[in-house]
Amino acid sequence: MDTATRVLSVRDVVTEPKPEPEAEDDPAEAPEAGEGGGGSGVAEDAEQSEEPAAEEARDAEDAEKPEPDAGTAAKADAGTADDPEPEAKAKAKTAEPKVSEPKAPETGTPEPEAPKADADTDRSEAEAEAETEAEPAVDRPTAVFKKPRPAVDQPTTMLKLGGAAKDAAKDGAKAAPKPGEGGEGKGGTKPAPKPAESEAERTSKFVALKPLDAPKPESAAPATPKAEPTAPPARTTPAARPGFERTTQQPLPPKPPLDLLAELTNTPPPPETPLRTTMRRVKIWTPLVLLLLVVFAVVQALRPLPAPALALTAKDTYAFDGGKLSLPWPDEGQGWMDVQGVGAMGQFGAQKPVAIGSVAKTMTSYIILRDHPLKVGQEGPKIQIDPTAEKEGGYDKGGESTLNTVKAGQSLTEKQALSAVMIPSANNIARLLARWDAGSEAAFVKKMNDTAKELGMTHTTYTDPSGLKETTVSTAEDQVKLGNQVVQNPALVAITSAASWTDPSGKNWPNWNELPYRMGAIGIKTGSTTAAGGNLLFAARKKVGGETVTVVGAILGQHKNPILGTANAVSKTALEAAKEALTSAKILKKGDVVGYVDDKLGGHTPVVVTEDVTAVGWAGSQVKLSFAADQVPHSAKAGTKVGTLTVGEGGAGGAIKVPVALSQDLGEPDFLARLTRIS
Repeated sequence: MDTATRVLSVRDVVTEPKPEPEAEDDPAEAPEAGEGGGGSGVAEDAEQSEEPAAEEARDAEDAEKPEPDAGTAAKADAGTADDPEPEAKAKAKTAEPKVSEPKAPETGTPEPEAPKADADTDRSEAEAEAETEAEPAVDRPTAVFKKPRPAVDQPTTMLKLGGAAKDAAKDGAKAAPKPGEGGEGKGGTKPAPKPAESEAERTSKFVALKPLDAPKPESAAPATPKAEPTAPPARTTPAARPGFERTTQQPLPPKPPLDLLAELTNTPPPPETPLRTTMRRVKIWTPLVLLLLVVFAVVQALRPLPAPALALTAKDTYAFDGGKLSLPWPDEGQGWMDVQGVGAMGQFGAQKPVAIGSVAKTMTSYIILRDHPLKVGQEGPKIQIDPTAEKEGGYDKGGESTLNTVKAGQSLTEKQALSAVMIPSANNIARLLARWDAGSEAAFVKKMNDTAKELGMTHTTYTDPSGLKETTVSTAEDQVKLGNQVVQNPALVAITSAASWTDPSGKNWPNWNELPYRMGAIGIKTGSTTAAGGNLLFAARKKVGGETVTVVGAILGQHKNPILGTANAVSKTALEAAKEALTSAKILKKGDVVGYVDDKLGGHTPVVVTEDVTAVGWAGSQVKLSFAADQVPHSAKAGTKVGTLTVGEGGAGGAIKVPVALSQDLGEPDFLARLTRIS
């Protein structure tokens, strides 16, 4: 196989046929066989090899051209390999081509046909190069292929070595002269000319036969290249080989740890058994469980401690011996008796709203002292008498209770005005206080009803400050609730406890409530009208078992004449019986355990009373016990006060309060308690 045939086979593999350019009139300008600078020359050779007619035309054209001396071609090839300036020497030699026929080798062996064709090809290439150097650039299709030889393209060189280039190298080695053998001018045997390496072989690029993405070129004629030399063709990335699809390897699922270990150690995993599975799970989960336990323990230890609480372990009630107490009540109306701070002592009649008369002035005085408080002995601010108060003072002629000694422009102190209201029950002064406090009587009445709701007087309605109107109604129970608040105000108790009062004019007014000077009662207020009958809200104190207790009672609806005298009499009888029934009992001794401090984590520290506890009651009564905790610490020494034990209902003036303290040291919860806490 000759060189042209070998090059053609490589071109068929690595290049894609392109349209053949139109032939020119000048045969020197047409591309020669074996030449080309890219895909066009290669495509033309491929087409000529397939068409016999075109091949014969090419051979005839090559025969007309002068053939260079075979020895000269061989020397040119050898000089190209050894001489540092191969291109300059090649130009000098090709400038004067020889026209004589090449001589046969001296060995006598007939020269094969293939080397002659190669020599002709080399001669034609040399002449083309000389013409390129001597003549200026010509605008013709073949000019681009006659540039100086560009740098060798590495991918193309490797391709040539792998295929037809290897065969060409072998033929060249056979034809090259050995040391001491022929060469022109040296007397040796003249070897066959070495096949020349064409520009197309050096500059060909790998092009896929069937690109996947690039469109096929059209069959139009190639454009005429520009006159200036063109740069070597740029490298192109070979397209993917047609007919194949790129596949992506799917990741395999992760293998168990033992299988991975078996691959690394080249040891197959042991057979799976229930025991081995269990042991593997134990080895995996044990560290995780231990880590969780450590984290849980740290969190539990650092959590804030809950606030300790005081709990009662003693009985929450104490019952006095004896049967139920029965007080001497009247046979009409309604009544209620209460031991302040202990509980209800007794009652009678239906507790339904009825007119209460001047008992309503108790609420008026209570609000005045609440909004304008006084201490015992203080007179307070002066209140000017207005014309209305002077005018209403004359209503005494119609049977109304008034202070008829006041004149407009005069003034009364707050204490004097309250005394006029609570002792002689002056209606005109009660209305004066209402206007002074709230600006109007209506506004003050609203304050009266609001206060009643605050005290739990659910069956009480006030319509005027004096209680003269029949629409001002209440019950004995509600009035006892108000009385329990009044007896806690010392200034008001001092006024209601007086047997009489002298006004600024010097007139003395006796207290309509006879109980203060008859039995040492502390008030509170009487009330009488034709509709309401005789009514009395009263209170008295008694010292029982070292404790002073207060009894508050109310009797309403007494219509026997004299109605007010009847109310005083029946109230005195009931109050004396209640005081007589009061008794005391020691229910706890000093040091008795009555409860414990709960640290909320399971720790209980006992607490004891710091003194004897005495309860006040009467036969058949029950007394309630309760704890009121102080600020309980997380740790404290024994004897530290931590709260108060209250005996009774907790009301002021009657309930007994005893301090409680720790019986032993109080310590913070230990680590185990912190660790096992749930909430």
